[in-house]
Amino acid sequence: MTKFERPAAFSRRAMLKSGGALVVSIGMPISLDTVLAVSEANAQVAGQFAAAIKPPLTPDHLSSYIAVNADGTVAAFFGKMDMGHGITVAIAQMVAEELDVPFKAVKMHLADTATSVQQGGASGSTGIQLGGKQMRIAAAEARRVLVEMAAERLSVPADQLTVIDGVVQSKADATKKVSYAELIGGRYFNVPLEWNKQYGNTLYAPGKAQPKKPSEYKIVGKPIKREDVAPKVFAQEDFCTDVKLPGMMHGRMLRPPVAGSVPVKVDESSIKDIPGARVVWQNAFLGVVADKEWDAIQAMQKLKVEWSQVTPPFPPQASLYDHIRKSAVRKKTVEKQNGNVDDAFKAAAKVIEAEYEWPFQSHAAMGPACALVEVKDGFATCFSGSQKTHFVQEGIAATLELPLEKVHVKWLTGPGSYGRNDADDCAADAAVLAKAVGKPVRLQYMREQGTGWDPKGPASVHKARMAFDAAGNITAYEFTSKGFSRIDVNTNGGKPEDTLAGQTRGVELHSGDGFGVPAESYEFANKRLTWETIPPLLDRASPLRSAHLRDPVGPQIHFASESFMDEVAAALNLDPVEFRLRHLKEPRDIAVVKAAAEKAGWQPRPSPQRQTGVKVNGRGIAYAQRNGTRVAVIAEVEVDRSSGKIYARRFVVAHDCGQIINPDGLAKCIEGNIVQGISRTLWEEVKFNDKAVTTVDWISYPILDITETPEKIETVLIDHPEIAPSGAGEPSIRPVAAAIANAIFDATGVRMRRVPFSPDRVKQAMA
Repeated sequence: MTKFERPAAFSRRAMLKSGGALVVSIGMPISLDTVLAVSEANAQVAGQFAAAIKPPLTPDHLSSYIAVNADGTVAAFFGKMDMGHGITVAIAQMVAEELDVPFKAVKMHLADTATSVQQGGASGSTGIQLGGKQMRIAAAEARRVLVEMAAERLSVPADQLTVIDGVVQSKADATKKVSYAELIGGRYFNVPLEWNKQYGNTLYAPGKAQPKKPSEYKIVGKPIKREDVAPKVFAQEDFCTDVKLPGMMHGRMLRPPVAGSVPVKVDESSIKDIPGARVVWQNAFLGVVADKEWDAIQAMQKLKVEWSQVTPPFPPQASLYDHIRKSAVRKKTVEKQNGNVDDAFKAAAKVIEAEYEWPFQSHAAMGPACALVEVKDGFATCFSGSQKTHFVQEGIAATLELPLEKVHVKWLTGPGSYGRNDADDCAADAAVLAKAVGKPVRLQYMREQGTGWDPKGPASVHKARMAFDAAGNITAYEFTSKGFSRIDVNTNGGKPEDTLAGQTRGVELHSGDGFGVPAESYEFANKRLTWETIPPLLDRASPLRSAHLRDPVGPQIHFASESFMDEVAAALNLDPVEFRLRHLKEPRDIAVVKAAAEKAGWQPRPSPQRQTGVKVNGRGIAYAQRNGTRVAVIAEVEVDRSSGKIYARRFVVAHDCGQIINPDGLAKCIEGNIVQGISRTLWEEVKFNDKAVTTVDWISYPILDITETPEKIETVLIDHPEIAPSGAGEPSIRPVAAAIANAIFDATGVRMRRVPFSPDRVKQAMA
């Protein structure tokens, strides 16, 4: 394990010093070397824009985003993290582009609450779309300031200067030049920004500068490859699980055998023979700590606990979807409506309708969450793999009743993070344990807790119907999603009520309501898209509490809506691509559908094919929007009729996310979405009995294995340099399930309306 310095060392000064960077910070005396390094003349030139003492870490200061190190390299402080997409490369490209420095001169510092402002963490495919937007404008402002400084130093008007690899020089006389390092290296920008007063994803704080035009790009748009993969694979990088602090203890949590049960009696003497073992019991919060990790595991297993008697809270697994259909609606929202849908259905000569079902799904990360927290001298430090460290900071501050500035959360790569997984719960649990024992506590969940107790992607039922007149023309379309809220617990651990630590300790709860409707541009004279949420199965500390999972509720909604479009096309004996193109309204949507079809070599014909034999093949298309991004996916599958096994052989993805920053990273991000989407479609389903979740490991909760990955994933990247980037972390997972379902129908004539398409379920459908 790696030994880390204590909290005081984690300042911007400490992080940058190793890069030949800032050597002066608040509270530190200015050394003689620093004074000598900055001549009086240089200080006069830089006085308007540079400072030896760091300005506050607030969104309205340029120094909060960009610094030039003493060696001329650039430090970029990003209030988000990279959860595997490689957006660190893309953000560095944007910063390097605007500053006119080499790509490798930019060092990214991610999601550390001591060095970056709150930019919303990793969420909603906003890393480049919004986070990158801010870093781009900050870098542009830094370049403007540096050129102004150079103009004064060189006595050359700013518009007569150019920048090449971090050196500002006269366009007319290349001997008149000065480097960024000479201008400000080792000091701080002292430049205010016009902040919009919003924290999170929407934070925007521009200066006076305007970013470059796309025609001027030299770095943005290049397929620069990631350099962090090999260190991860070969264990050369510190993961969150590797953190070690002097004197730390190891923790484990105990969860009830029946969801909703609480401990009423704890026999601490049952673990007295385990060295250093201690119990932390607060209301329904129950954990153990010990000096060694194995001792903590043994203490967790041996501790005798009497749990309260409660009525098992969950319905039978087999009746989950009936429960959703019959449950009272807690909130209903009509997202989109045009025309008079009700009258159109009343007058319809024919109606086609169908229902689709989607299960609870787990994040099923490679490993359960881990966090380390130290509470000392009124200050808390947390090491976490959360994708939203600034929210973890807020949650720990509230949990421990500390001022926000007394909590430091440092992000390190964790086992996986695609939405609201168990990382934030783990950090909050570790904070409670650490405060209780007065020592640093490293808490790692067990495998069955990571899969069984993580927040779940919500289960849902979707109903679609289409009305036709006597001539066979479509007169109305209605789509309704009904399910558990995607924000039963919030998308982050910023409030104790949204963490297991808070819920087990009895904080007041405020379950949220949210779902969604299809994102598309199908045009029908009468159209209504609605969502409805129902109450959670258990309101407090539930292993089936629902929250965000990659592309929150997008796959299930579009599985239903795009399967239904295929059903209507089949009923009309139309080619599925032709049917979509007839009704799509927006040109970019039409373009991605056409691009996918062309790349795939799509031959127009209705589905299904008429095939015989044990193994049959089919193709299917699905399309969707997401926050401005458009994606069309074509799947080619093989179905083994004898076993029910589905093999997803080939995928073609046409992808339009506006301006492309890094085509290599984008293509790999799409590939990851496709693979995860196949896994969620073919295998993933949380199962439970009336007491607890029963899918707690890789046997009971299988995921796609390497032998089942597609033979080909081909991408068509549609670049729009004139359109701001709209995000790619999630959109391409959205149409995957529907594309596979439509391909299965094309191959077999059987319509799959419930995910996952496990072999048993497929065989049953074909029987």
